[in-house]
Formats: sequence, C-alpha cells, structure tokens
Amino acid sequence: MTGNFRKAILLIIDGLGDLPTPRTPLQAARKPNIDRLAKHGITGMMSPVKRFLVPGSDVSHLNILGYDPMTFYAGRGPLEALGLGMDLREGDVAFRANLATVRNNKVVDRRAGRVDTATASALSKHLSMQIDDIQVMFKNSVEHRGALVLRGRNLSSSISETDPHNLGEIPSCMPLDQSSEARRTADIVNRFMKIAAEKLSAAPENKGREKPANAVLLRGAGNYTPAISFYERYGMNAACIAGGALYRGVARMLGMDLILVPGATGDRNTDVMAKAKAASKALKDYDMVFMHVKGCDSAGHDGDFDEKKKMIERIDAAIPILEESGACIVITSDHSTPVSLKAHSGHEVPILVYKGERVDDVKRFDELSCAKGGLGHVRGKDIIPLILNITGRAEKYGS
Repeated sequence: MTGNFRKAILLIIDGLGDLPTPRTPLQAARKPNIDRLAKHGITGMMSPVKRFLVPGSDVSHLNILGYDPMTFYAGRGPLEALGLGMDLREGDVAFRANLATVRNNKVVDRRAGRVDTATASALSKHLSMQIDDIQVMFKNSVEHRGALVLRGRNLSSSISETDPHNLGEIPSCMPLDQSSEARRTADIVNRFMKIAAEKLSAAPENKGREKPANAVLLRGAGNYTPAISFYERYGMNAACIAGGALYRGVARMLGMDLILVPGATGDRNTDVMAKAKAASKALKDYDMVFMHVKGCDSAGHDGDFDEKKKMIERIDAAIPILEESGACIVITSDHSTPVSLKAHSGHEVPILVYKGERVDDVKRFDELSCAKGGLGHVRGKDIIPLILNITGRAEKYGS
C-alpha cells in the first residue's frame, strides 16, 4: 500500500438495535469503552437498506459493504455455501439446508432435536451423490445446518422451497416459471429429497435417536454469479473475521480474505477477545478489517434482554484492543432485533465513527443518544464511502 492512508475496522454487531422496555440493552449495558469512543467521535443512525424496511442479514451486509442487493443478491444459498468453504462455479444452484426429523412425510422437528455437529457431519457423508448428469454436494456447518449445491448444465434457482418453515407436511419442489431449466431442477430436487430420506433413515448414525435426522429441508435457492472484488471496486485490501457461515460467505463473494480465529464460533459463546486481537494484528497486512459478532442477534431472537446486555458488555471489553491498532473504527449493526419482538424490525441502528471525522456532543452509544448525533441519518450504502473518506482514500468528484 502506498500513500498516507489510514486503516479501518468495521465492527458489525449483529442485531444490536432494540426498543426500550423501558430501556434498551444498549442503554442498560455498562460499556465505558464504546461510550468513550462515542464521546471522542461522531454518531448517528443508520438504515441498513432503506428506512423502515425490515432487512435480512444477507442483504444488509451486502449493502453495508457497498454492493447493491438489487444487483448482487442472488439468494442466501450461495452465500451460505461459500461461507462453508464450498467452491462454487458460475451457474451452480445452492441452498440453505436443515437436517430435520420427519414422520409420515410430516416435519416433527425442523432441527432434528438440535443434532450435534459431529453426528451431523457423519450423516452429511450420505448426502453427496450424482443424479443423472447433476453433481449434488452437501456440507454441514453447525448442528442441523448445512448447504446443498447442484452443479451441471441447464439449472435454475427459480424453484420453490421444500422447507415448510413450521411443523407439517413437506412441500414438493415446484418450478416458479415455465422454463425447462426450472422444471428440470425441481425434478432433481424432489429426487434428491427422496434418496436423502432413504439414506438417512438407514444411516447407522441415526440408530437409537429419539429424533433421527432423517430428512433434508431446502430453502434460499440461488444461482451463483461471481461479483467484482472489493479490492477492484474500492481499492482496499480487506479481510473478514466472522464465525457464521453467512458472513464468511458474503466476504468470500466479495473477494475478501477470511481470517479463521480459534474460538470464533458464530454464536453467543464466541471468543470476542480473540477476534479483536486477530483484527488488530491483521491491519499490518490489510487496509480494512470487517469484524462480525453474532451474539446480540441470537439473544434478541430469544427475547433474552439480560443475555443481549451481557453480550454488549463482552464486546465493550474488547474495544481497547481494536483501539490500540490506531485504526479508524466504525461500529454499527446490520439490523435491529428487539427482544420484545424476537425478530428483525425496520428500526434504524446506531452508528459510531471514531477517528477521521468531526466530533459531536453525544457522550453515549445507544439508540436515542445517537439519534442526536452529528452524522444524522445515513444509509447502509453510505458506509464504505464514509470509510474511504476517513481513511483518505476518497477520490475527488469534479475538477
């Protein structure tokens, strides 16, 4: 890297935003380090995609990292598969997958009793196969989760899901348009579902299980199309530190390097300190590090106020490590997950910029304090231009 450019850390705290009951977890948490950055930085509120839109994590991360989902989003399946380390080729159709317990073609547990990862890994070996000229590849991630990839000619992601999302009958995969590719792909999926059920039912790993993982549920189909790399698009050499497959997948799609950190589990037990140390160290070789922490979102979905508050406090304890790197630090979220709703919402999320910007009068980092901040209301697509500006990389527009 040449020039007097600063470096940057983009810390996305998944599901951070909340609603007061009567306080939000951010307001209730003891977080002296993040509040110190707020006091010496500038704050505001951010709409990850559009104001009042309830966003998914996939489209939010694409938009925040500077890739318009209307152009670059092709379904969550390819992102999950990439995040699991599967090598995709243009034209592959990828799905998110769940191992489930089924009786009489009806789902009785979508997570197969939260089958442990070791058992799921052993079961997944029965699920890669050849159907006609189509290569079928399955890989598990954590517990019941996994990804499925179809590779071959004349495939389409314009097909329906086989995941009912609730207990009940498994729907057949149907073409969503009249193309021969969609009809062919739906037929391949239905045949896979039948073969997978037969193999899993006979698998020795399921013997004696009260809730055998005897079926695969598929959703989020997408055709993989490579994207222009983050470096080519923005001129920054970037790395990603994340535990969850989705976030790693987004990074891989954008050509970022993945830094795998022991203890980065992608759940509320993740080693935040280890992530922060790895991020700080990585700035010796990279211009920007995208660091993702999942736990607040999980606690929000569980309606667990105390756990979300504790997760914020754990993240706060790691802030001095990031600060010691000397980098510009941007802290925000991909969406709100209010504990009172146990779901994503369309409420804006707070954003904090430390170094390279003006300093406002806000002293605390929370939803209501940041609403008074000097950044005002910004959009997800503004974040990378903001980082380019505070690191000295923004190009002049006009003469």
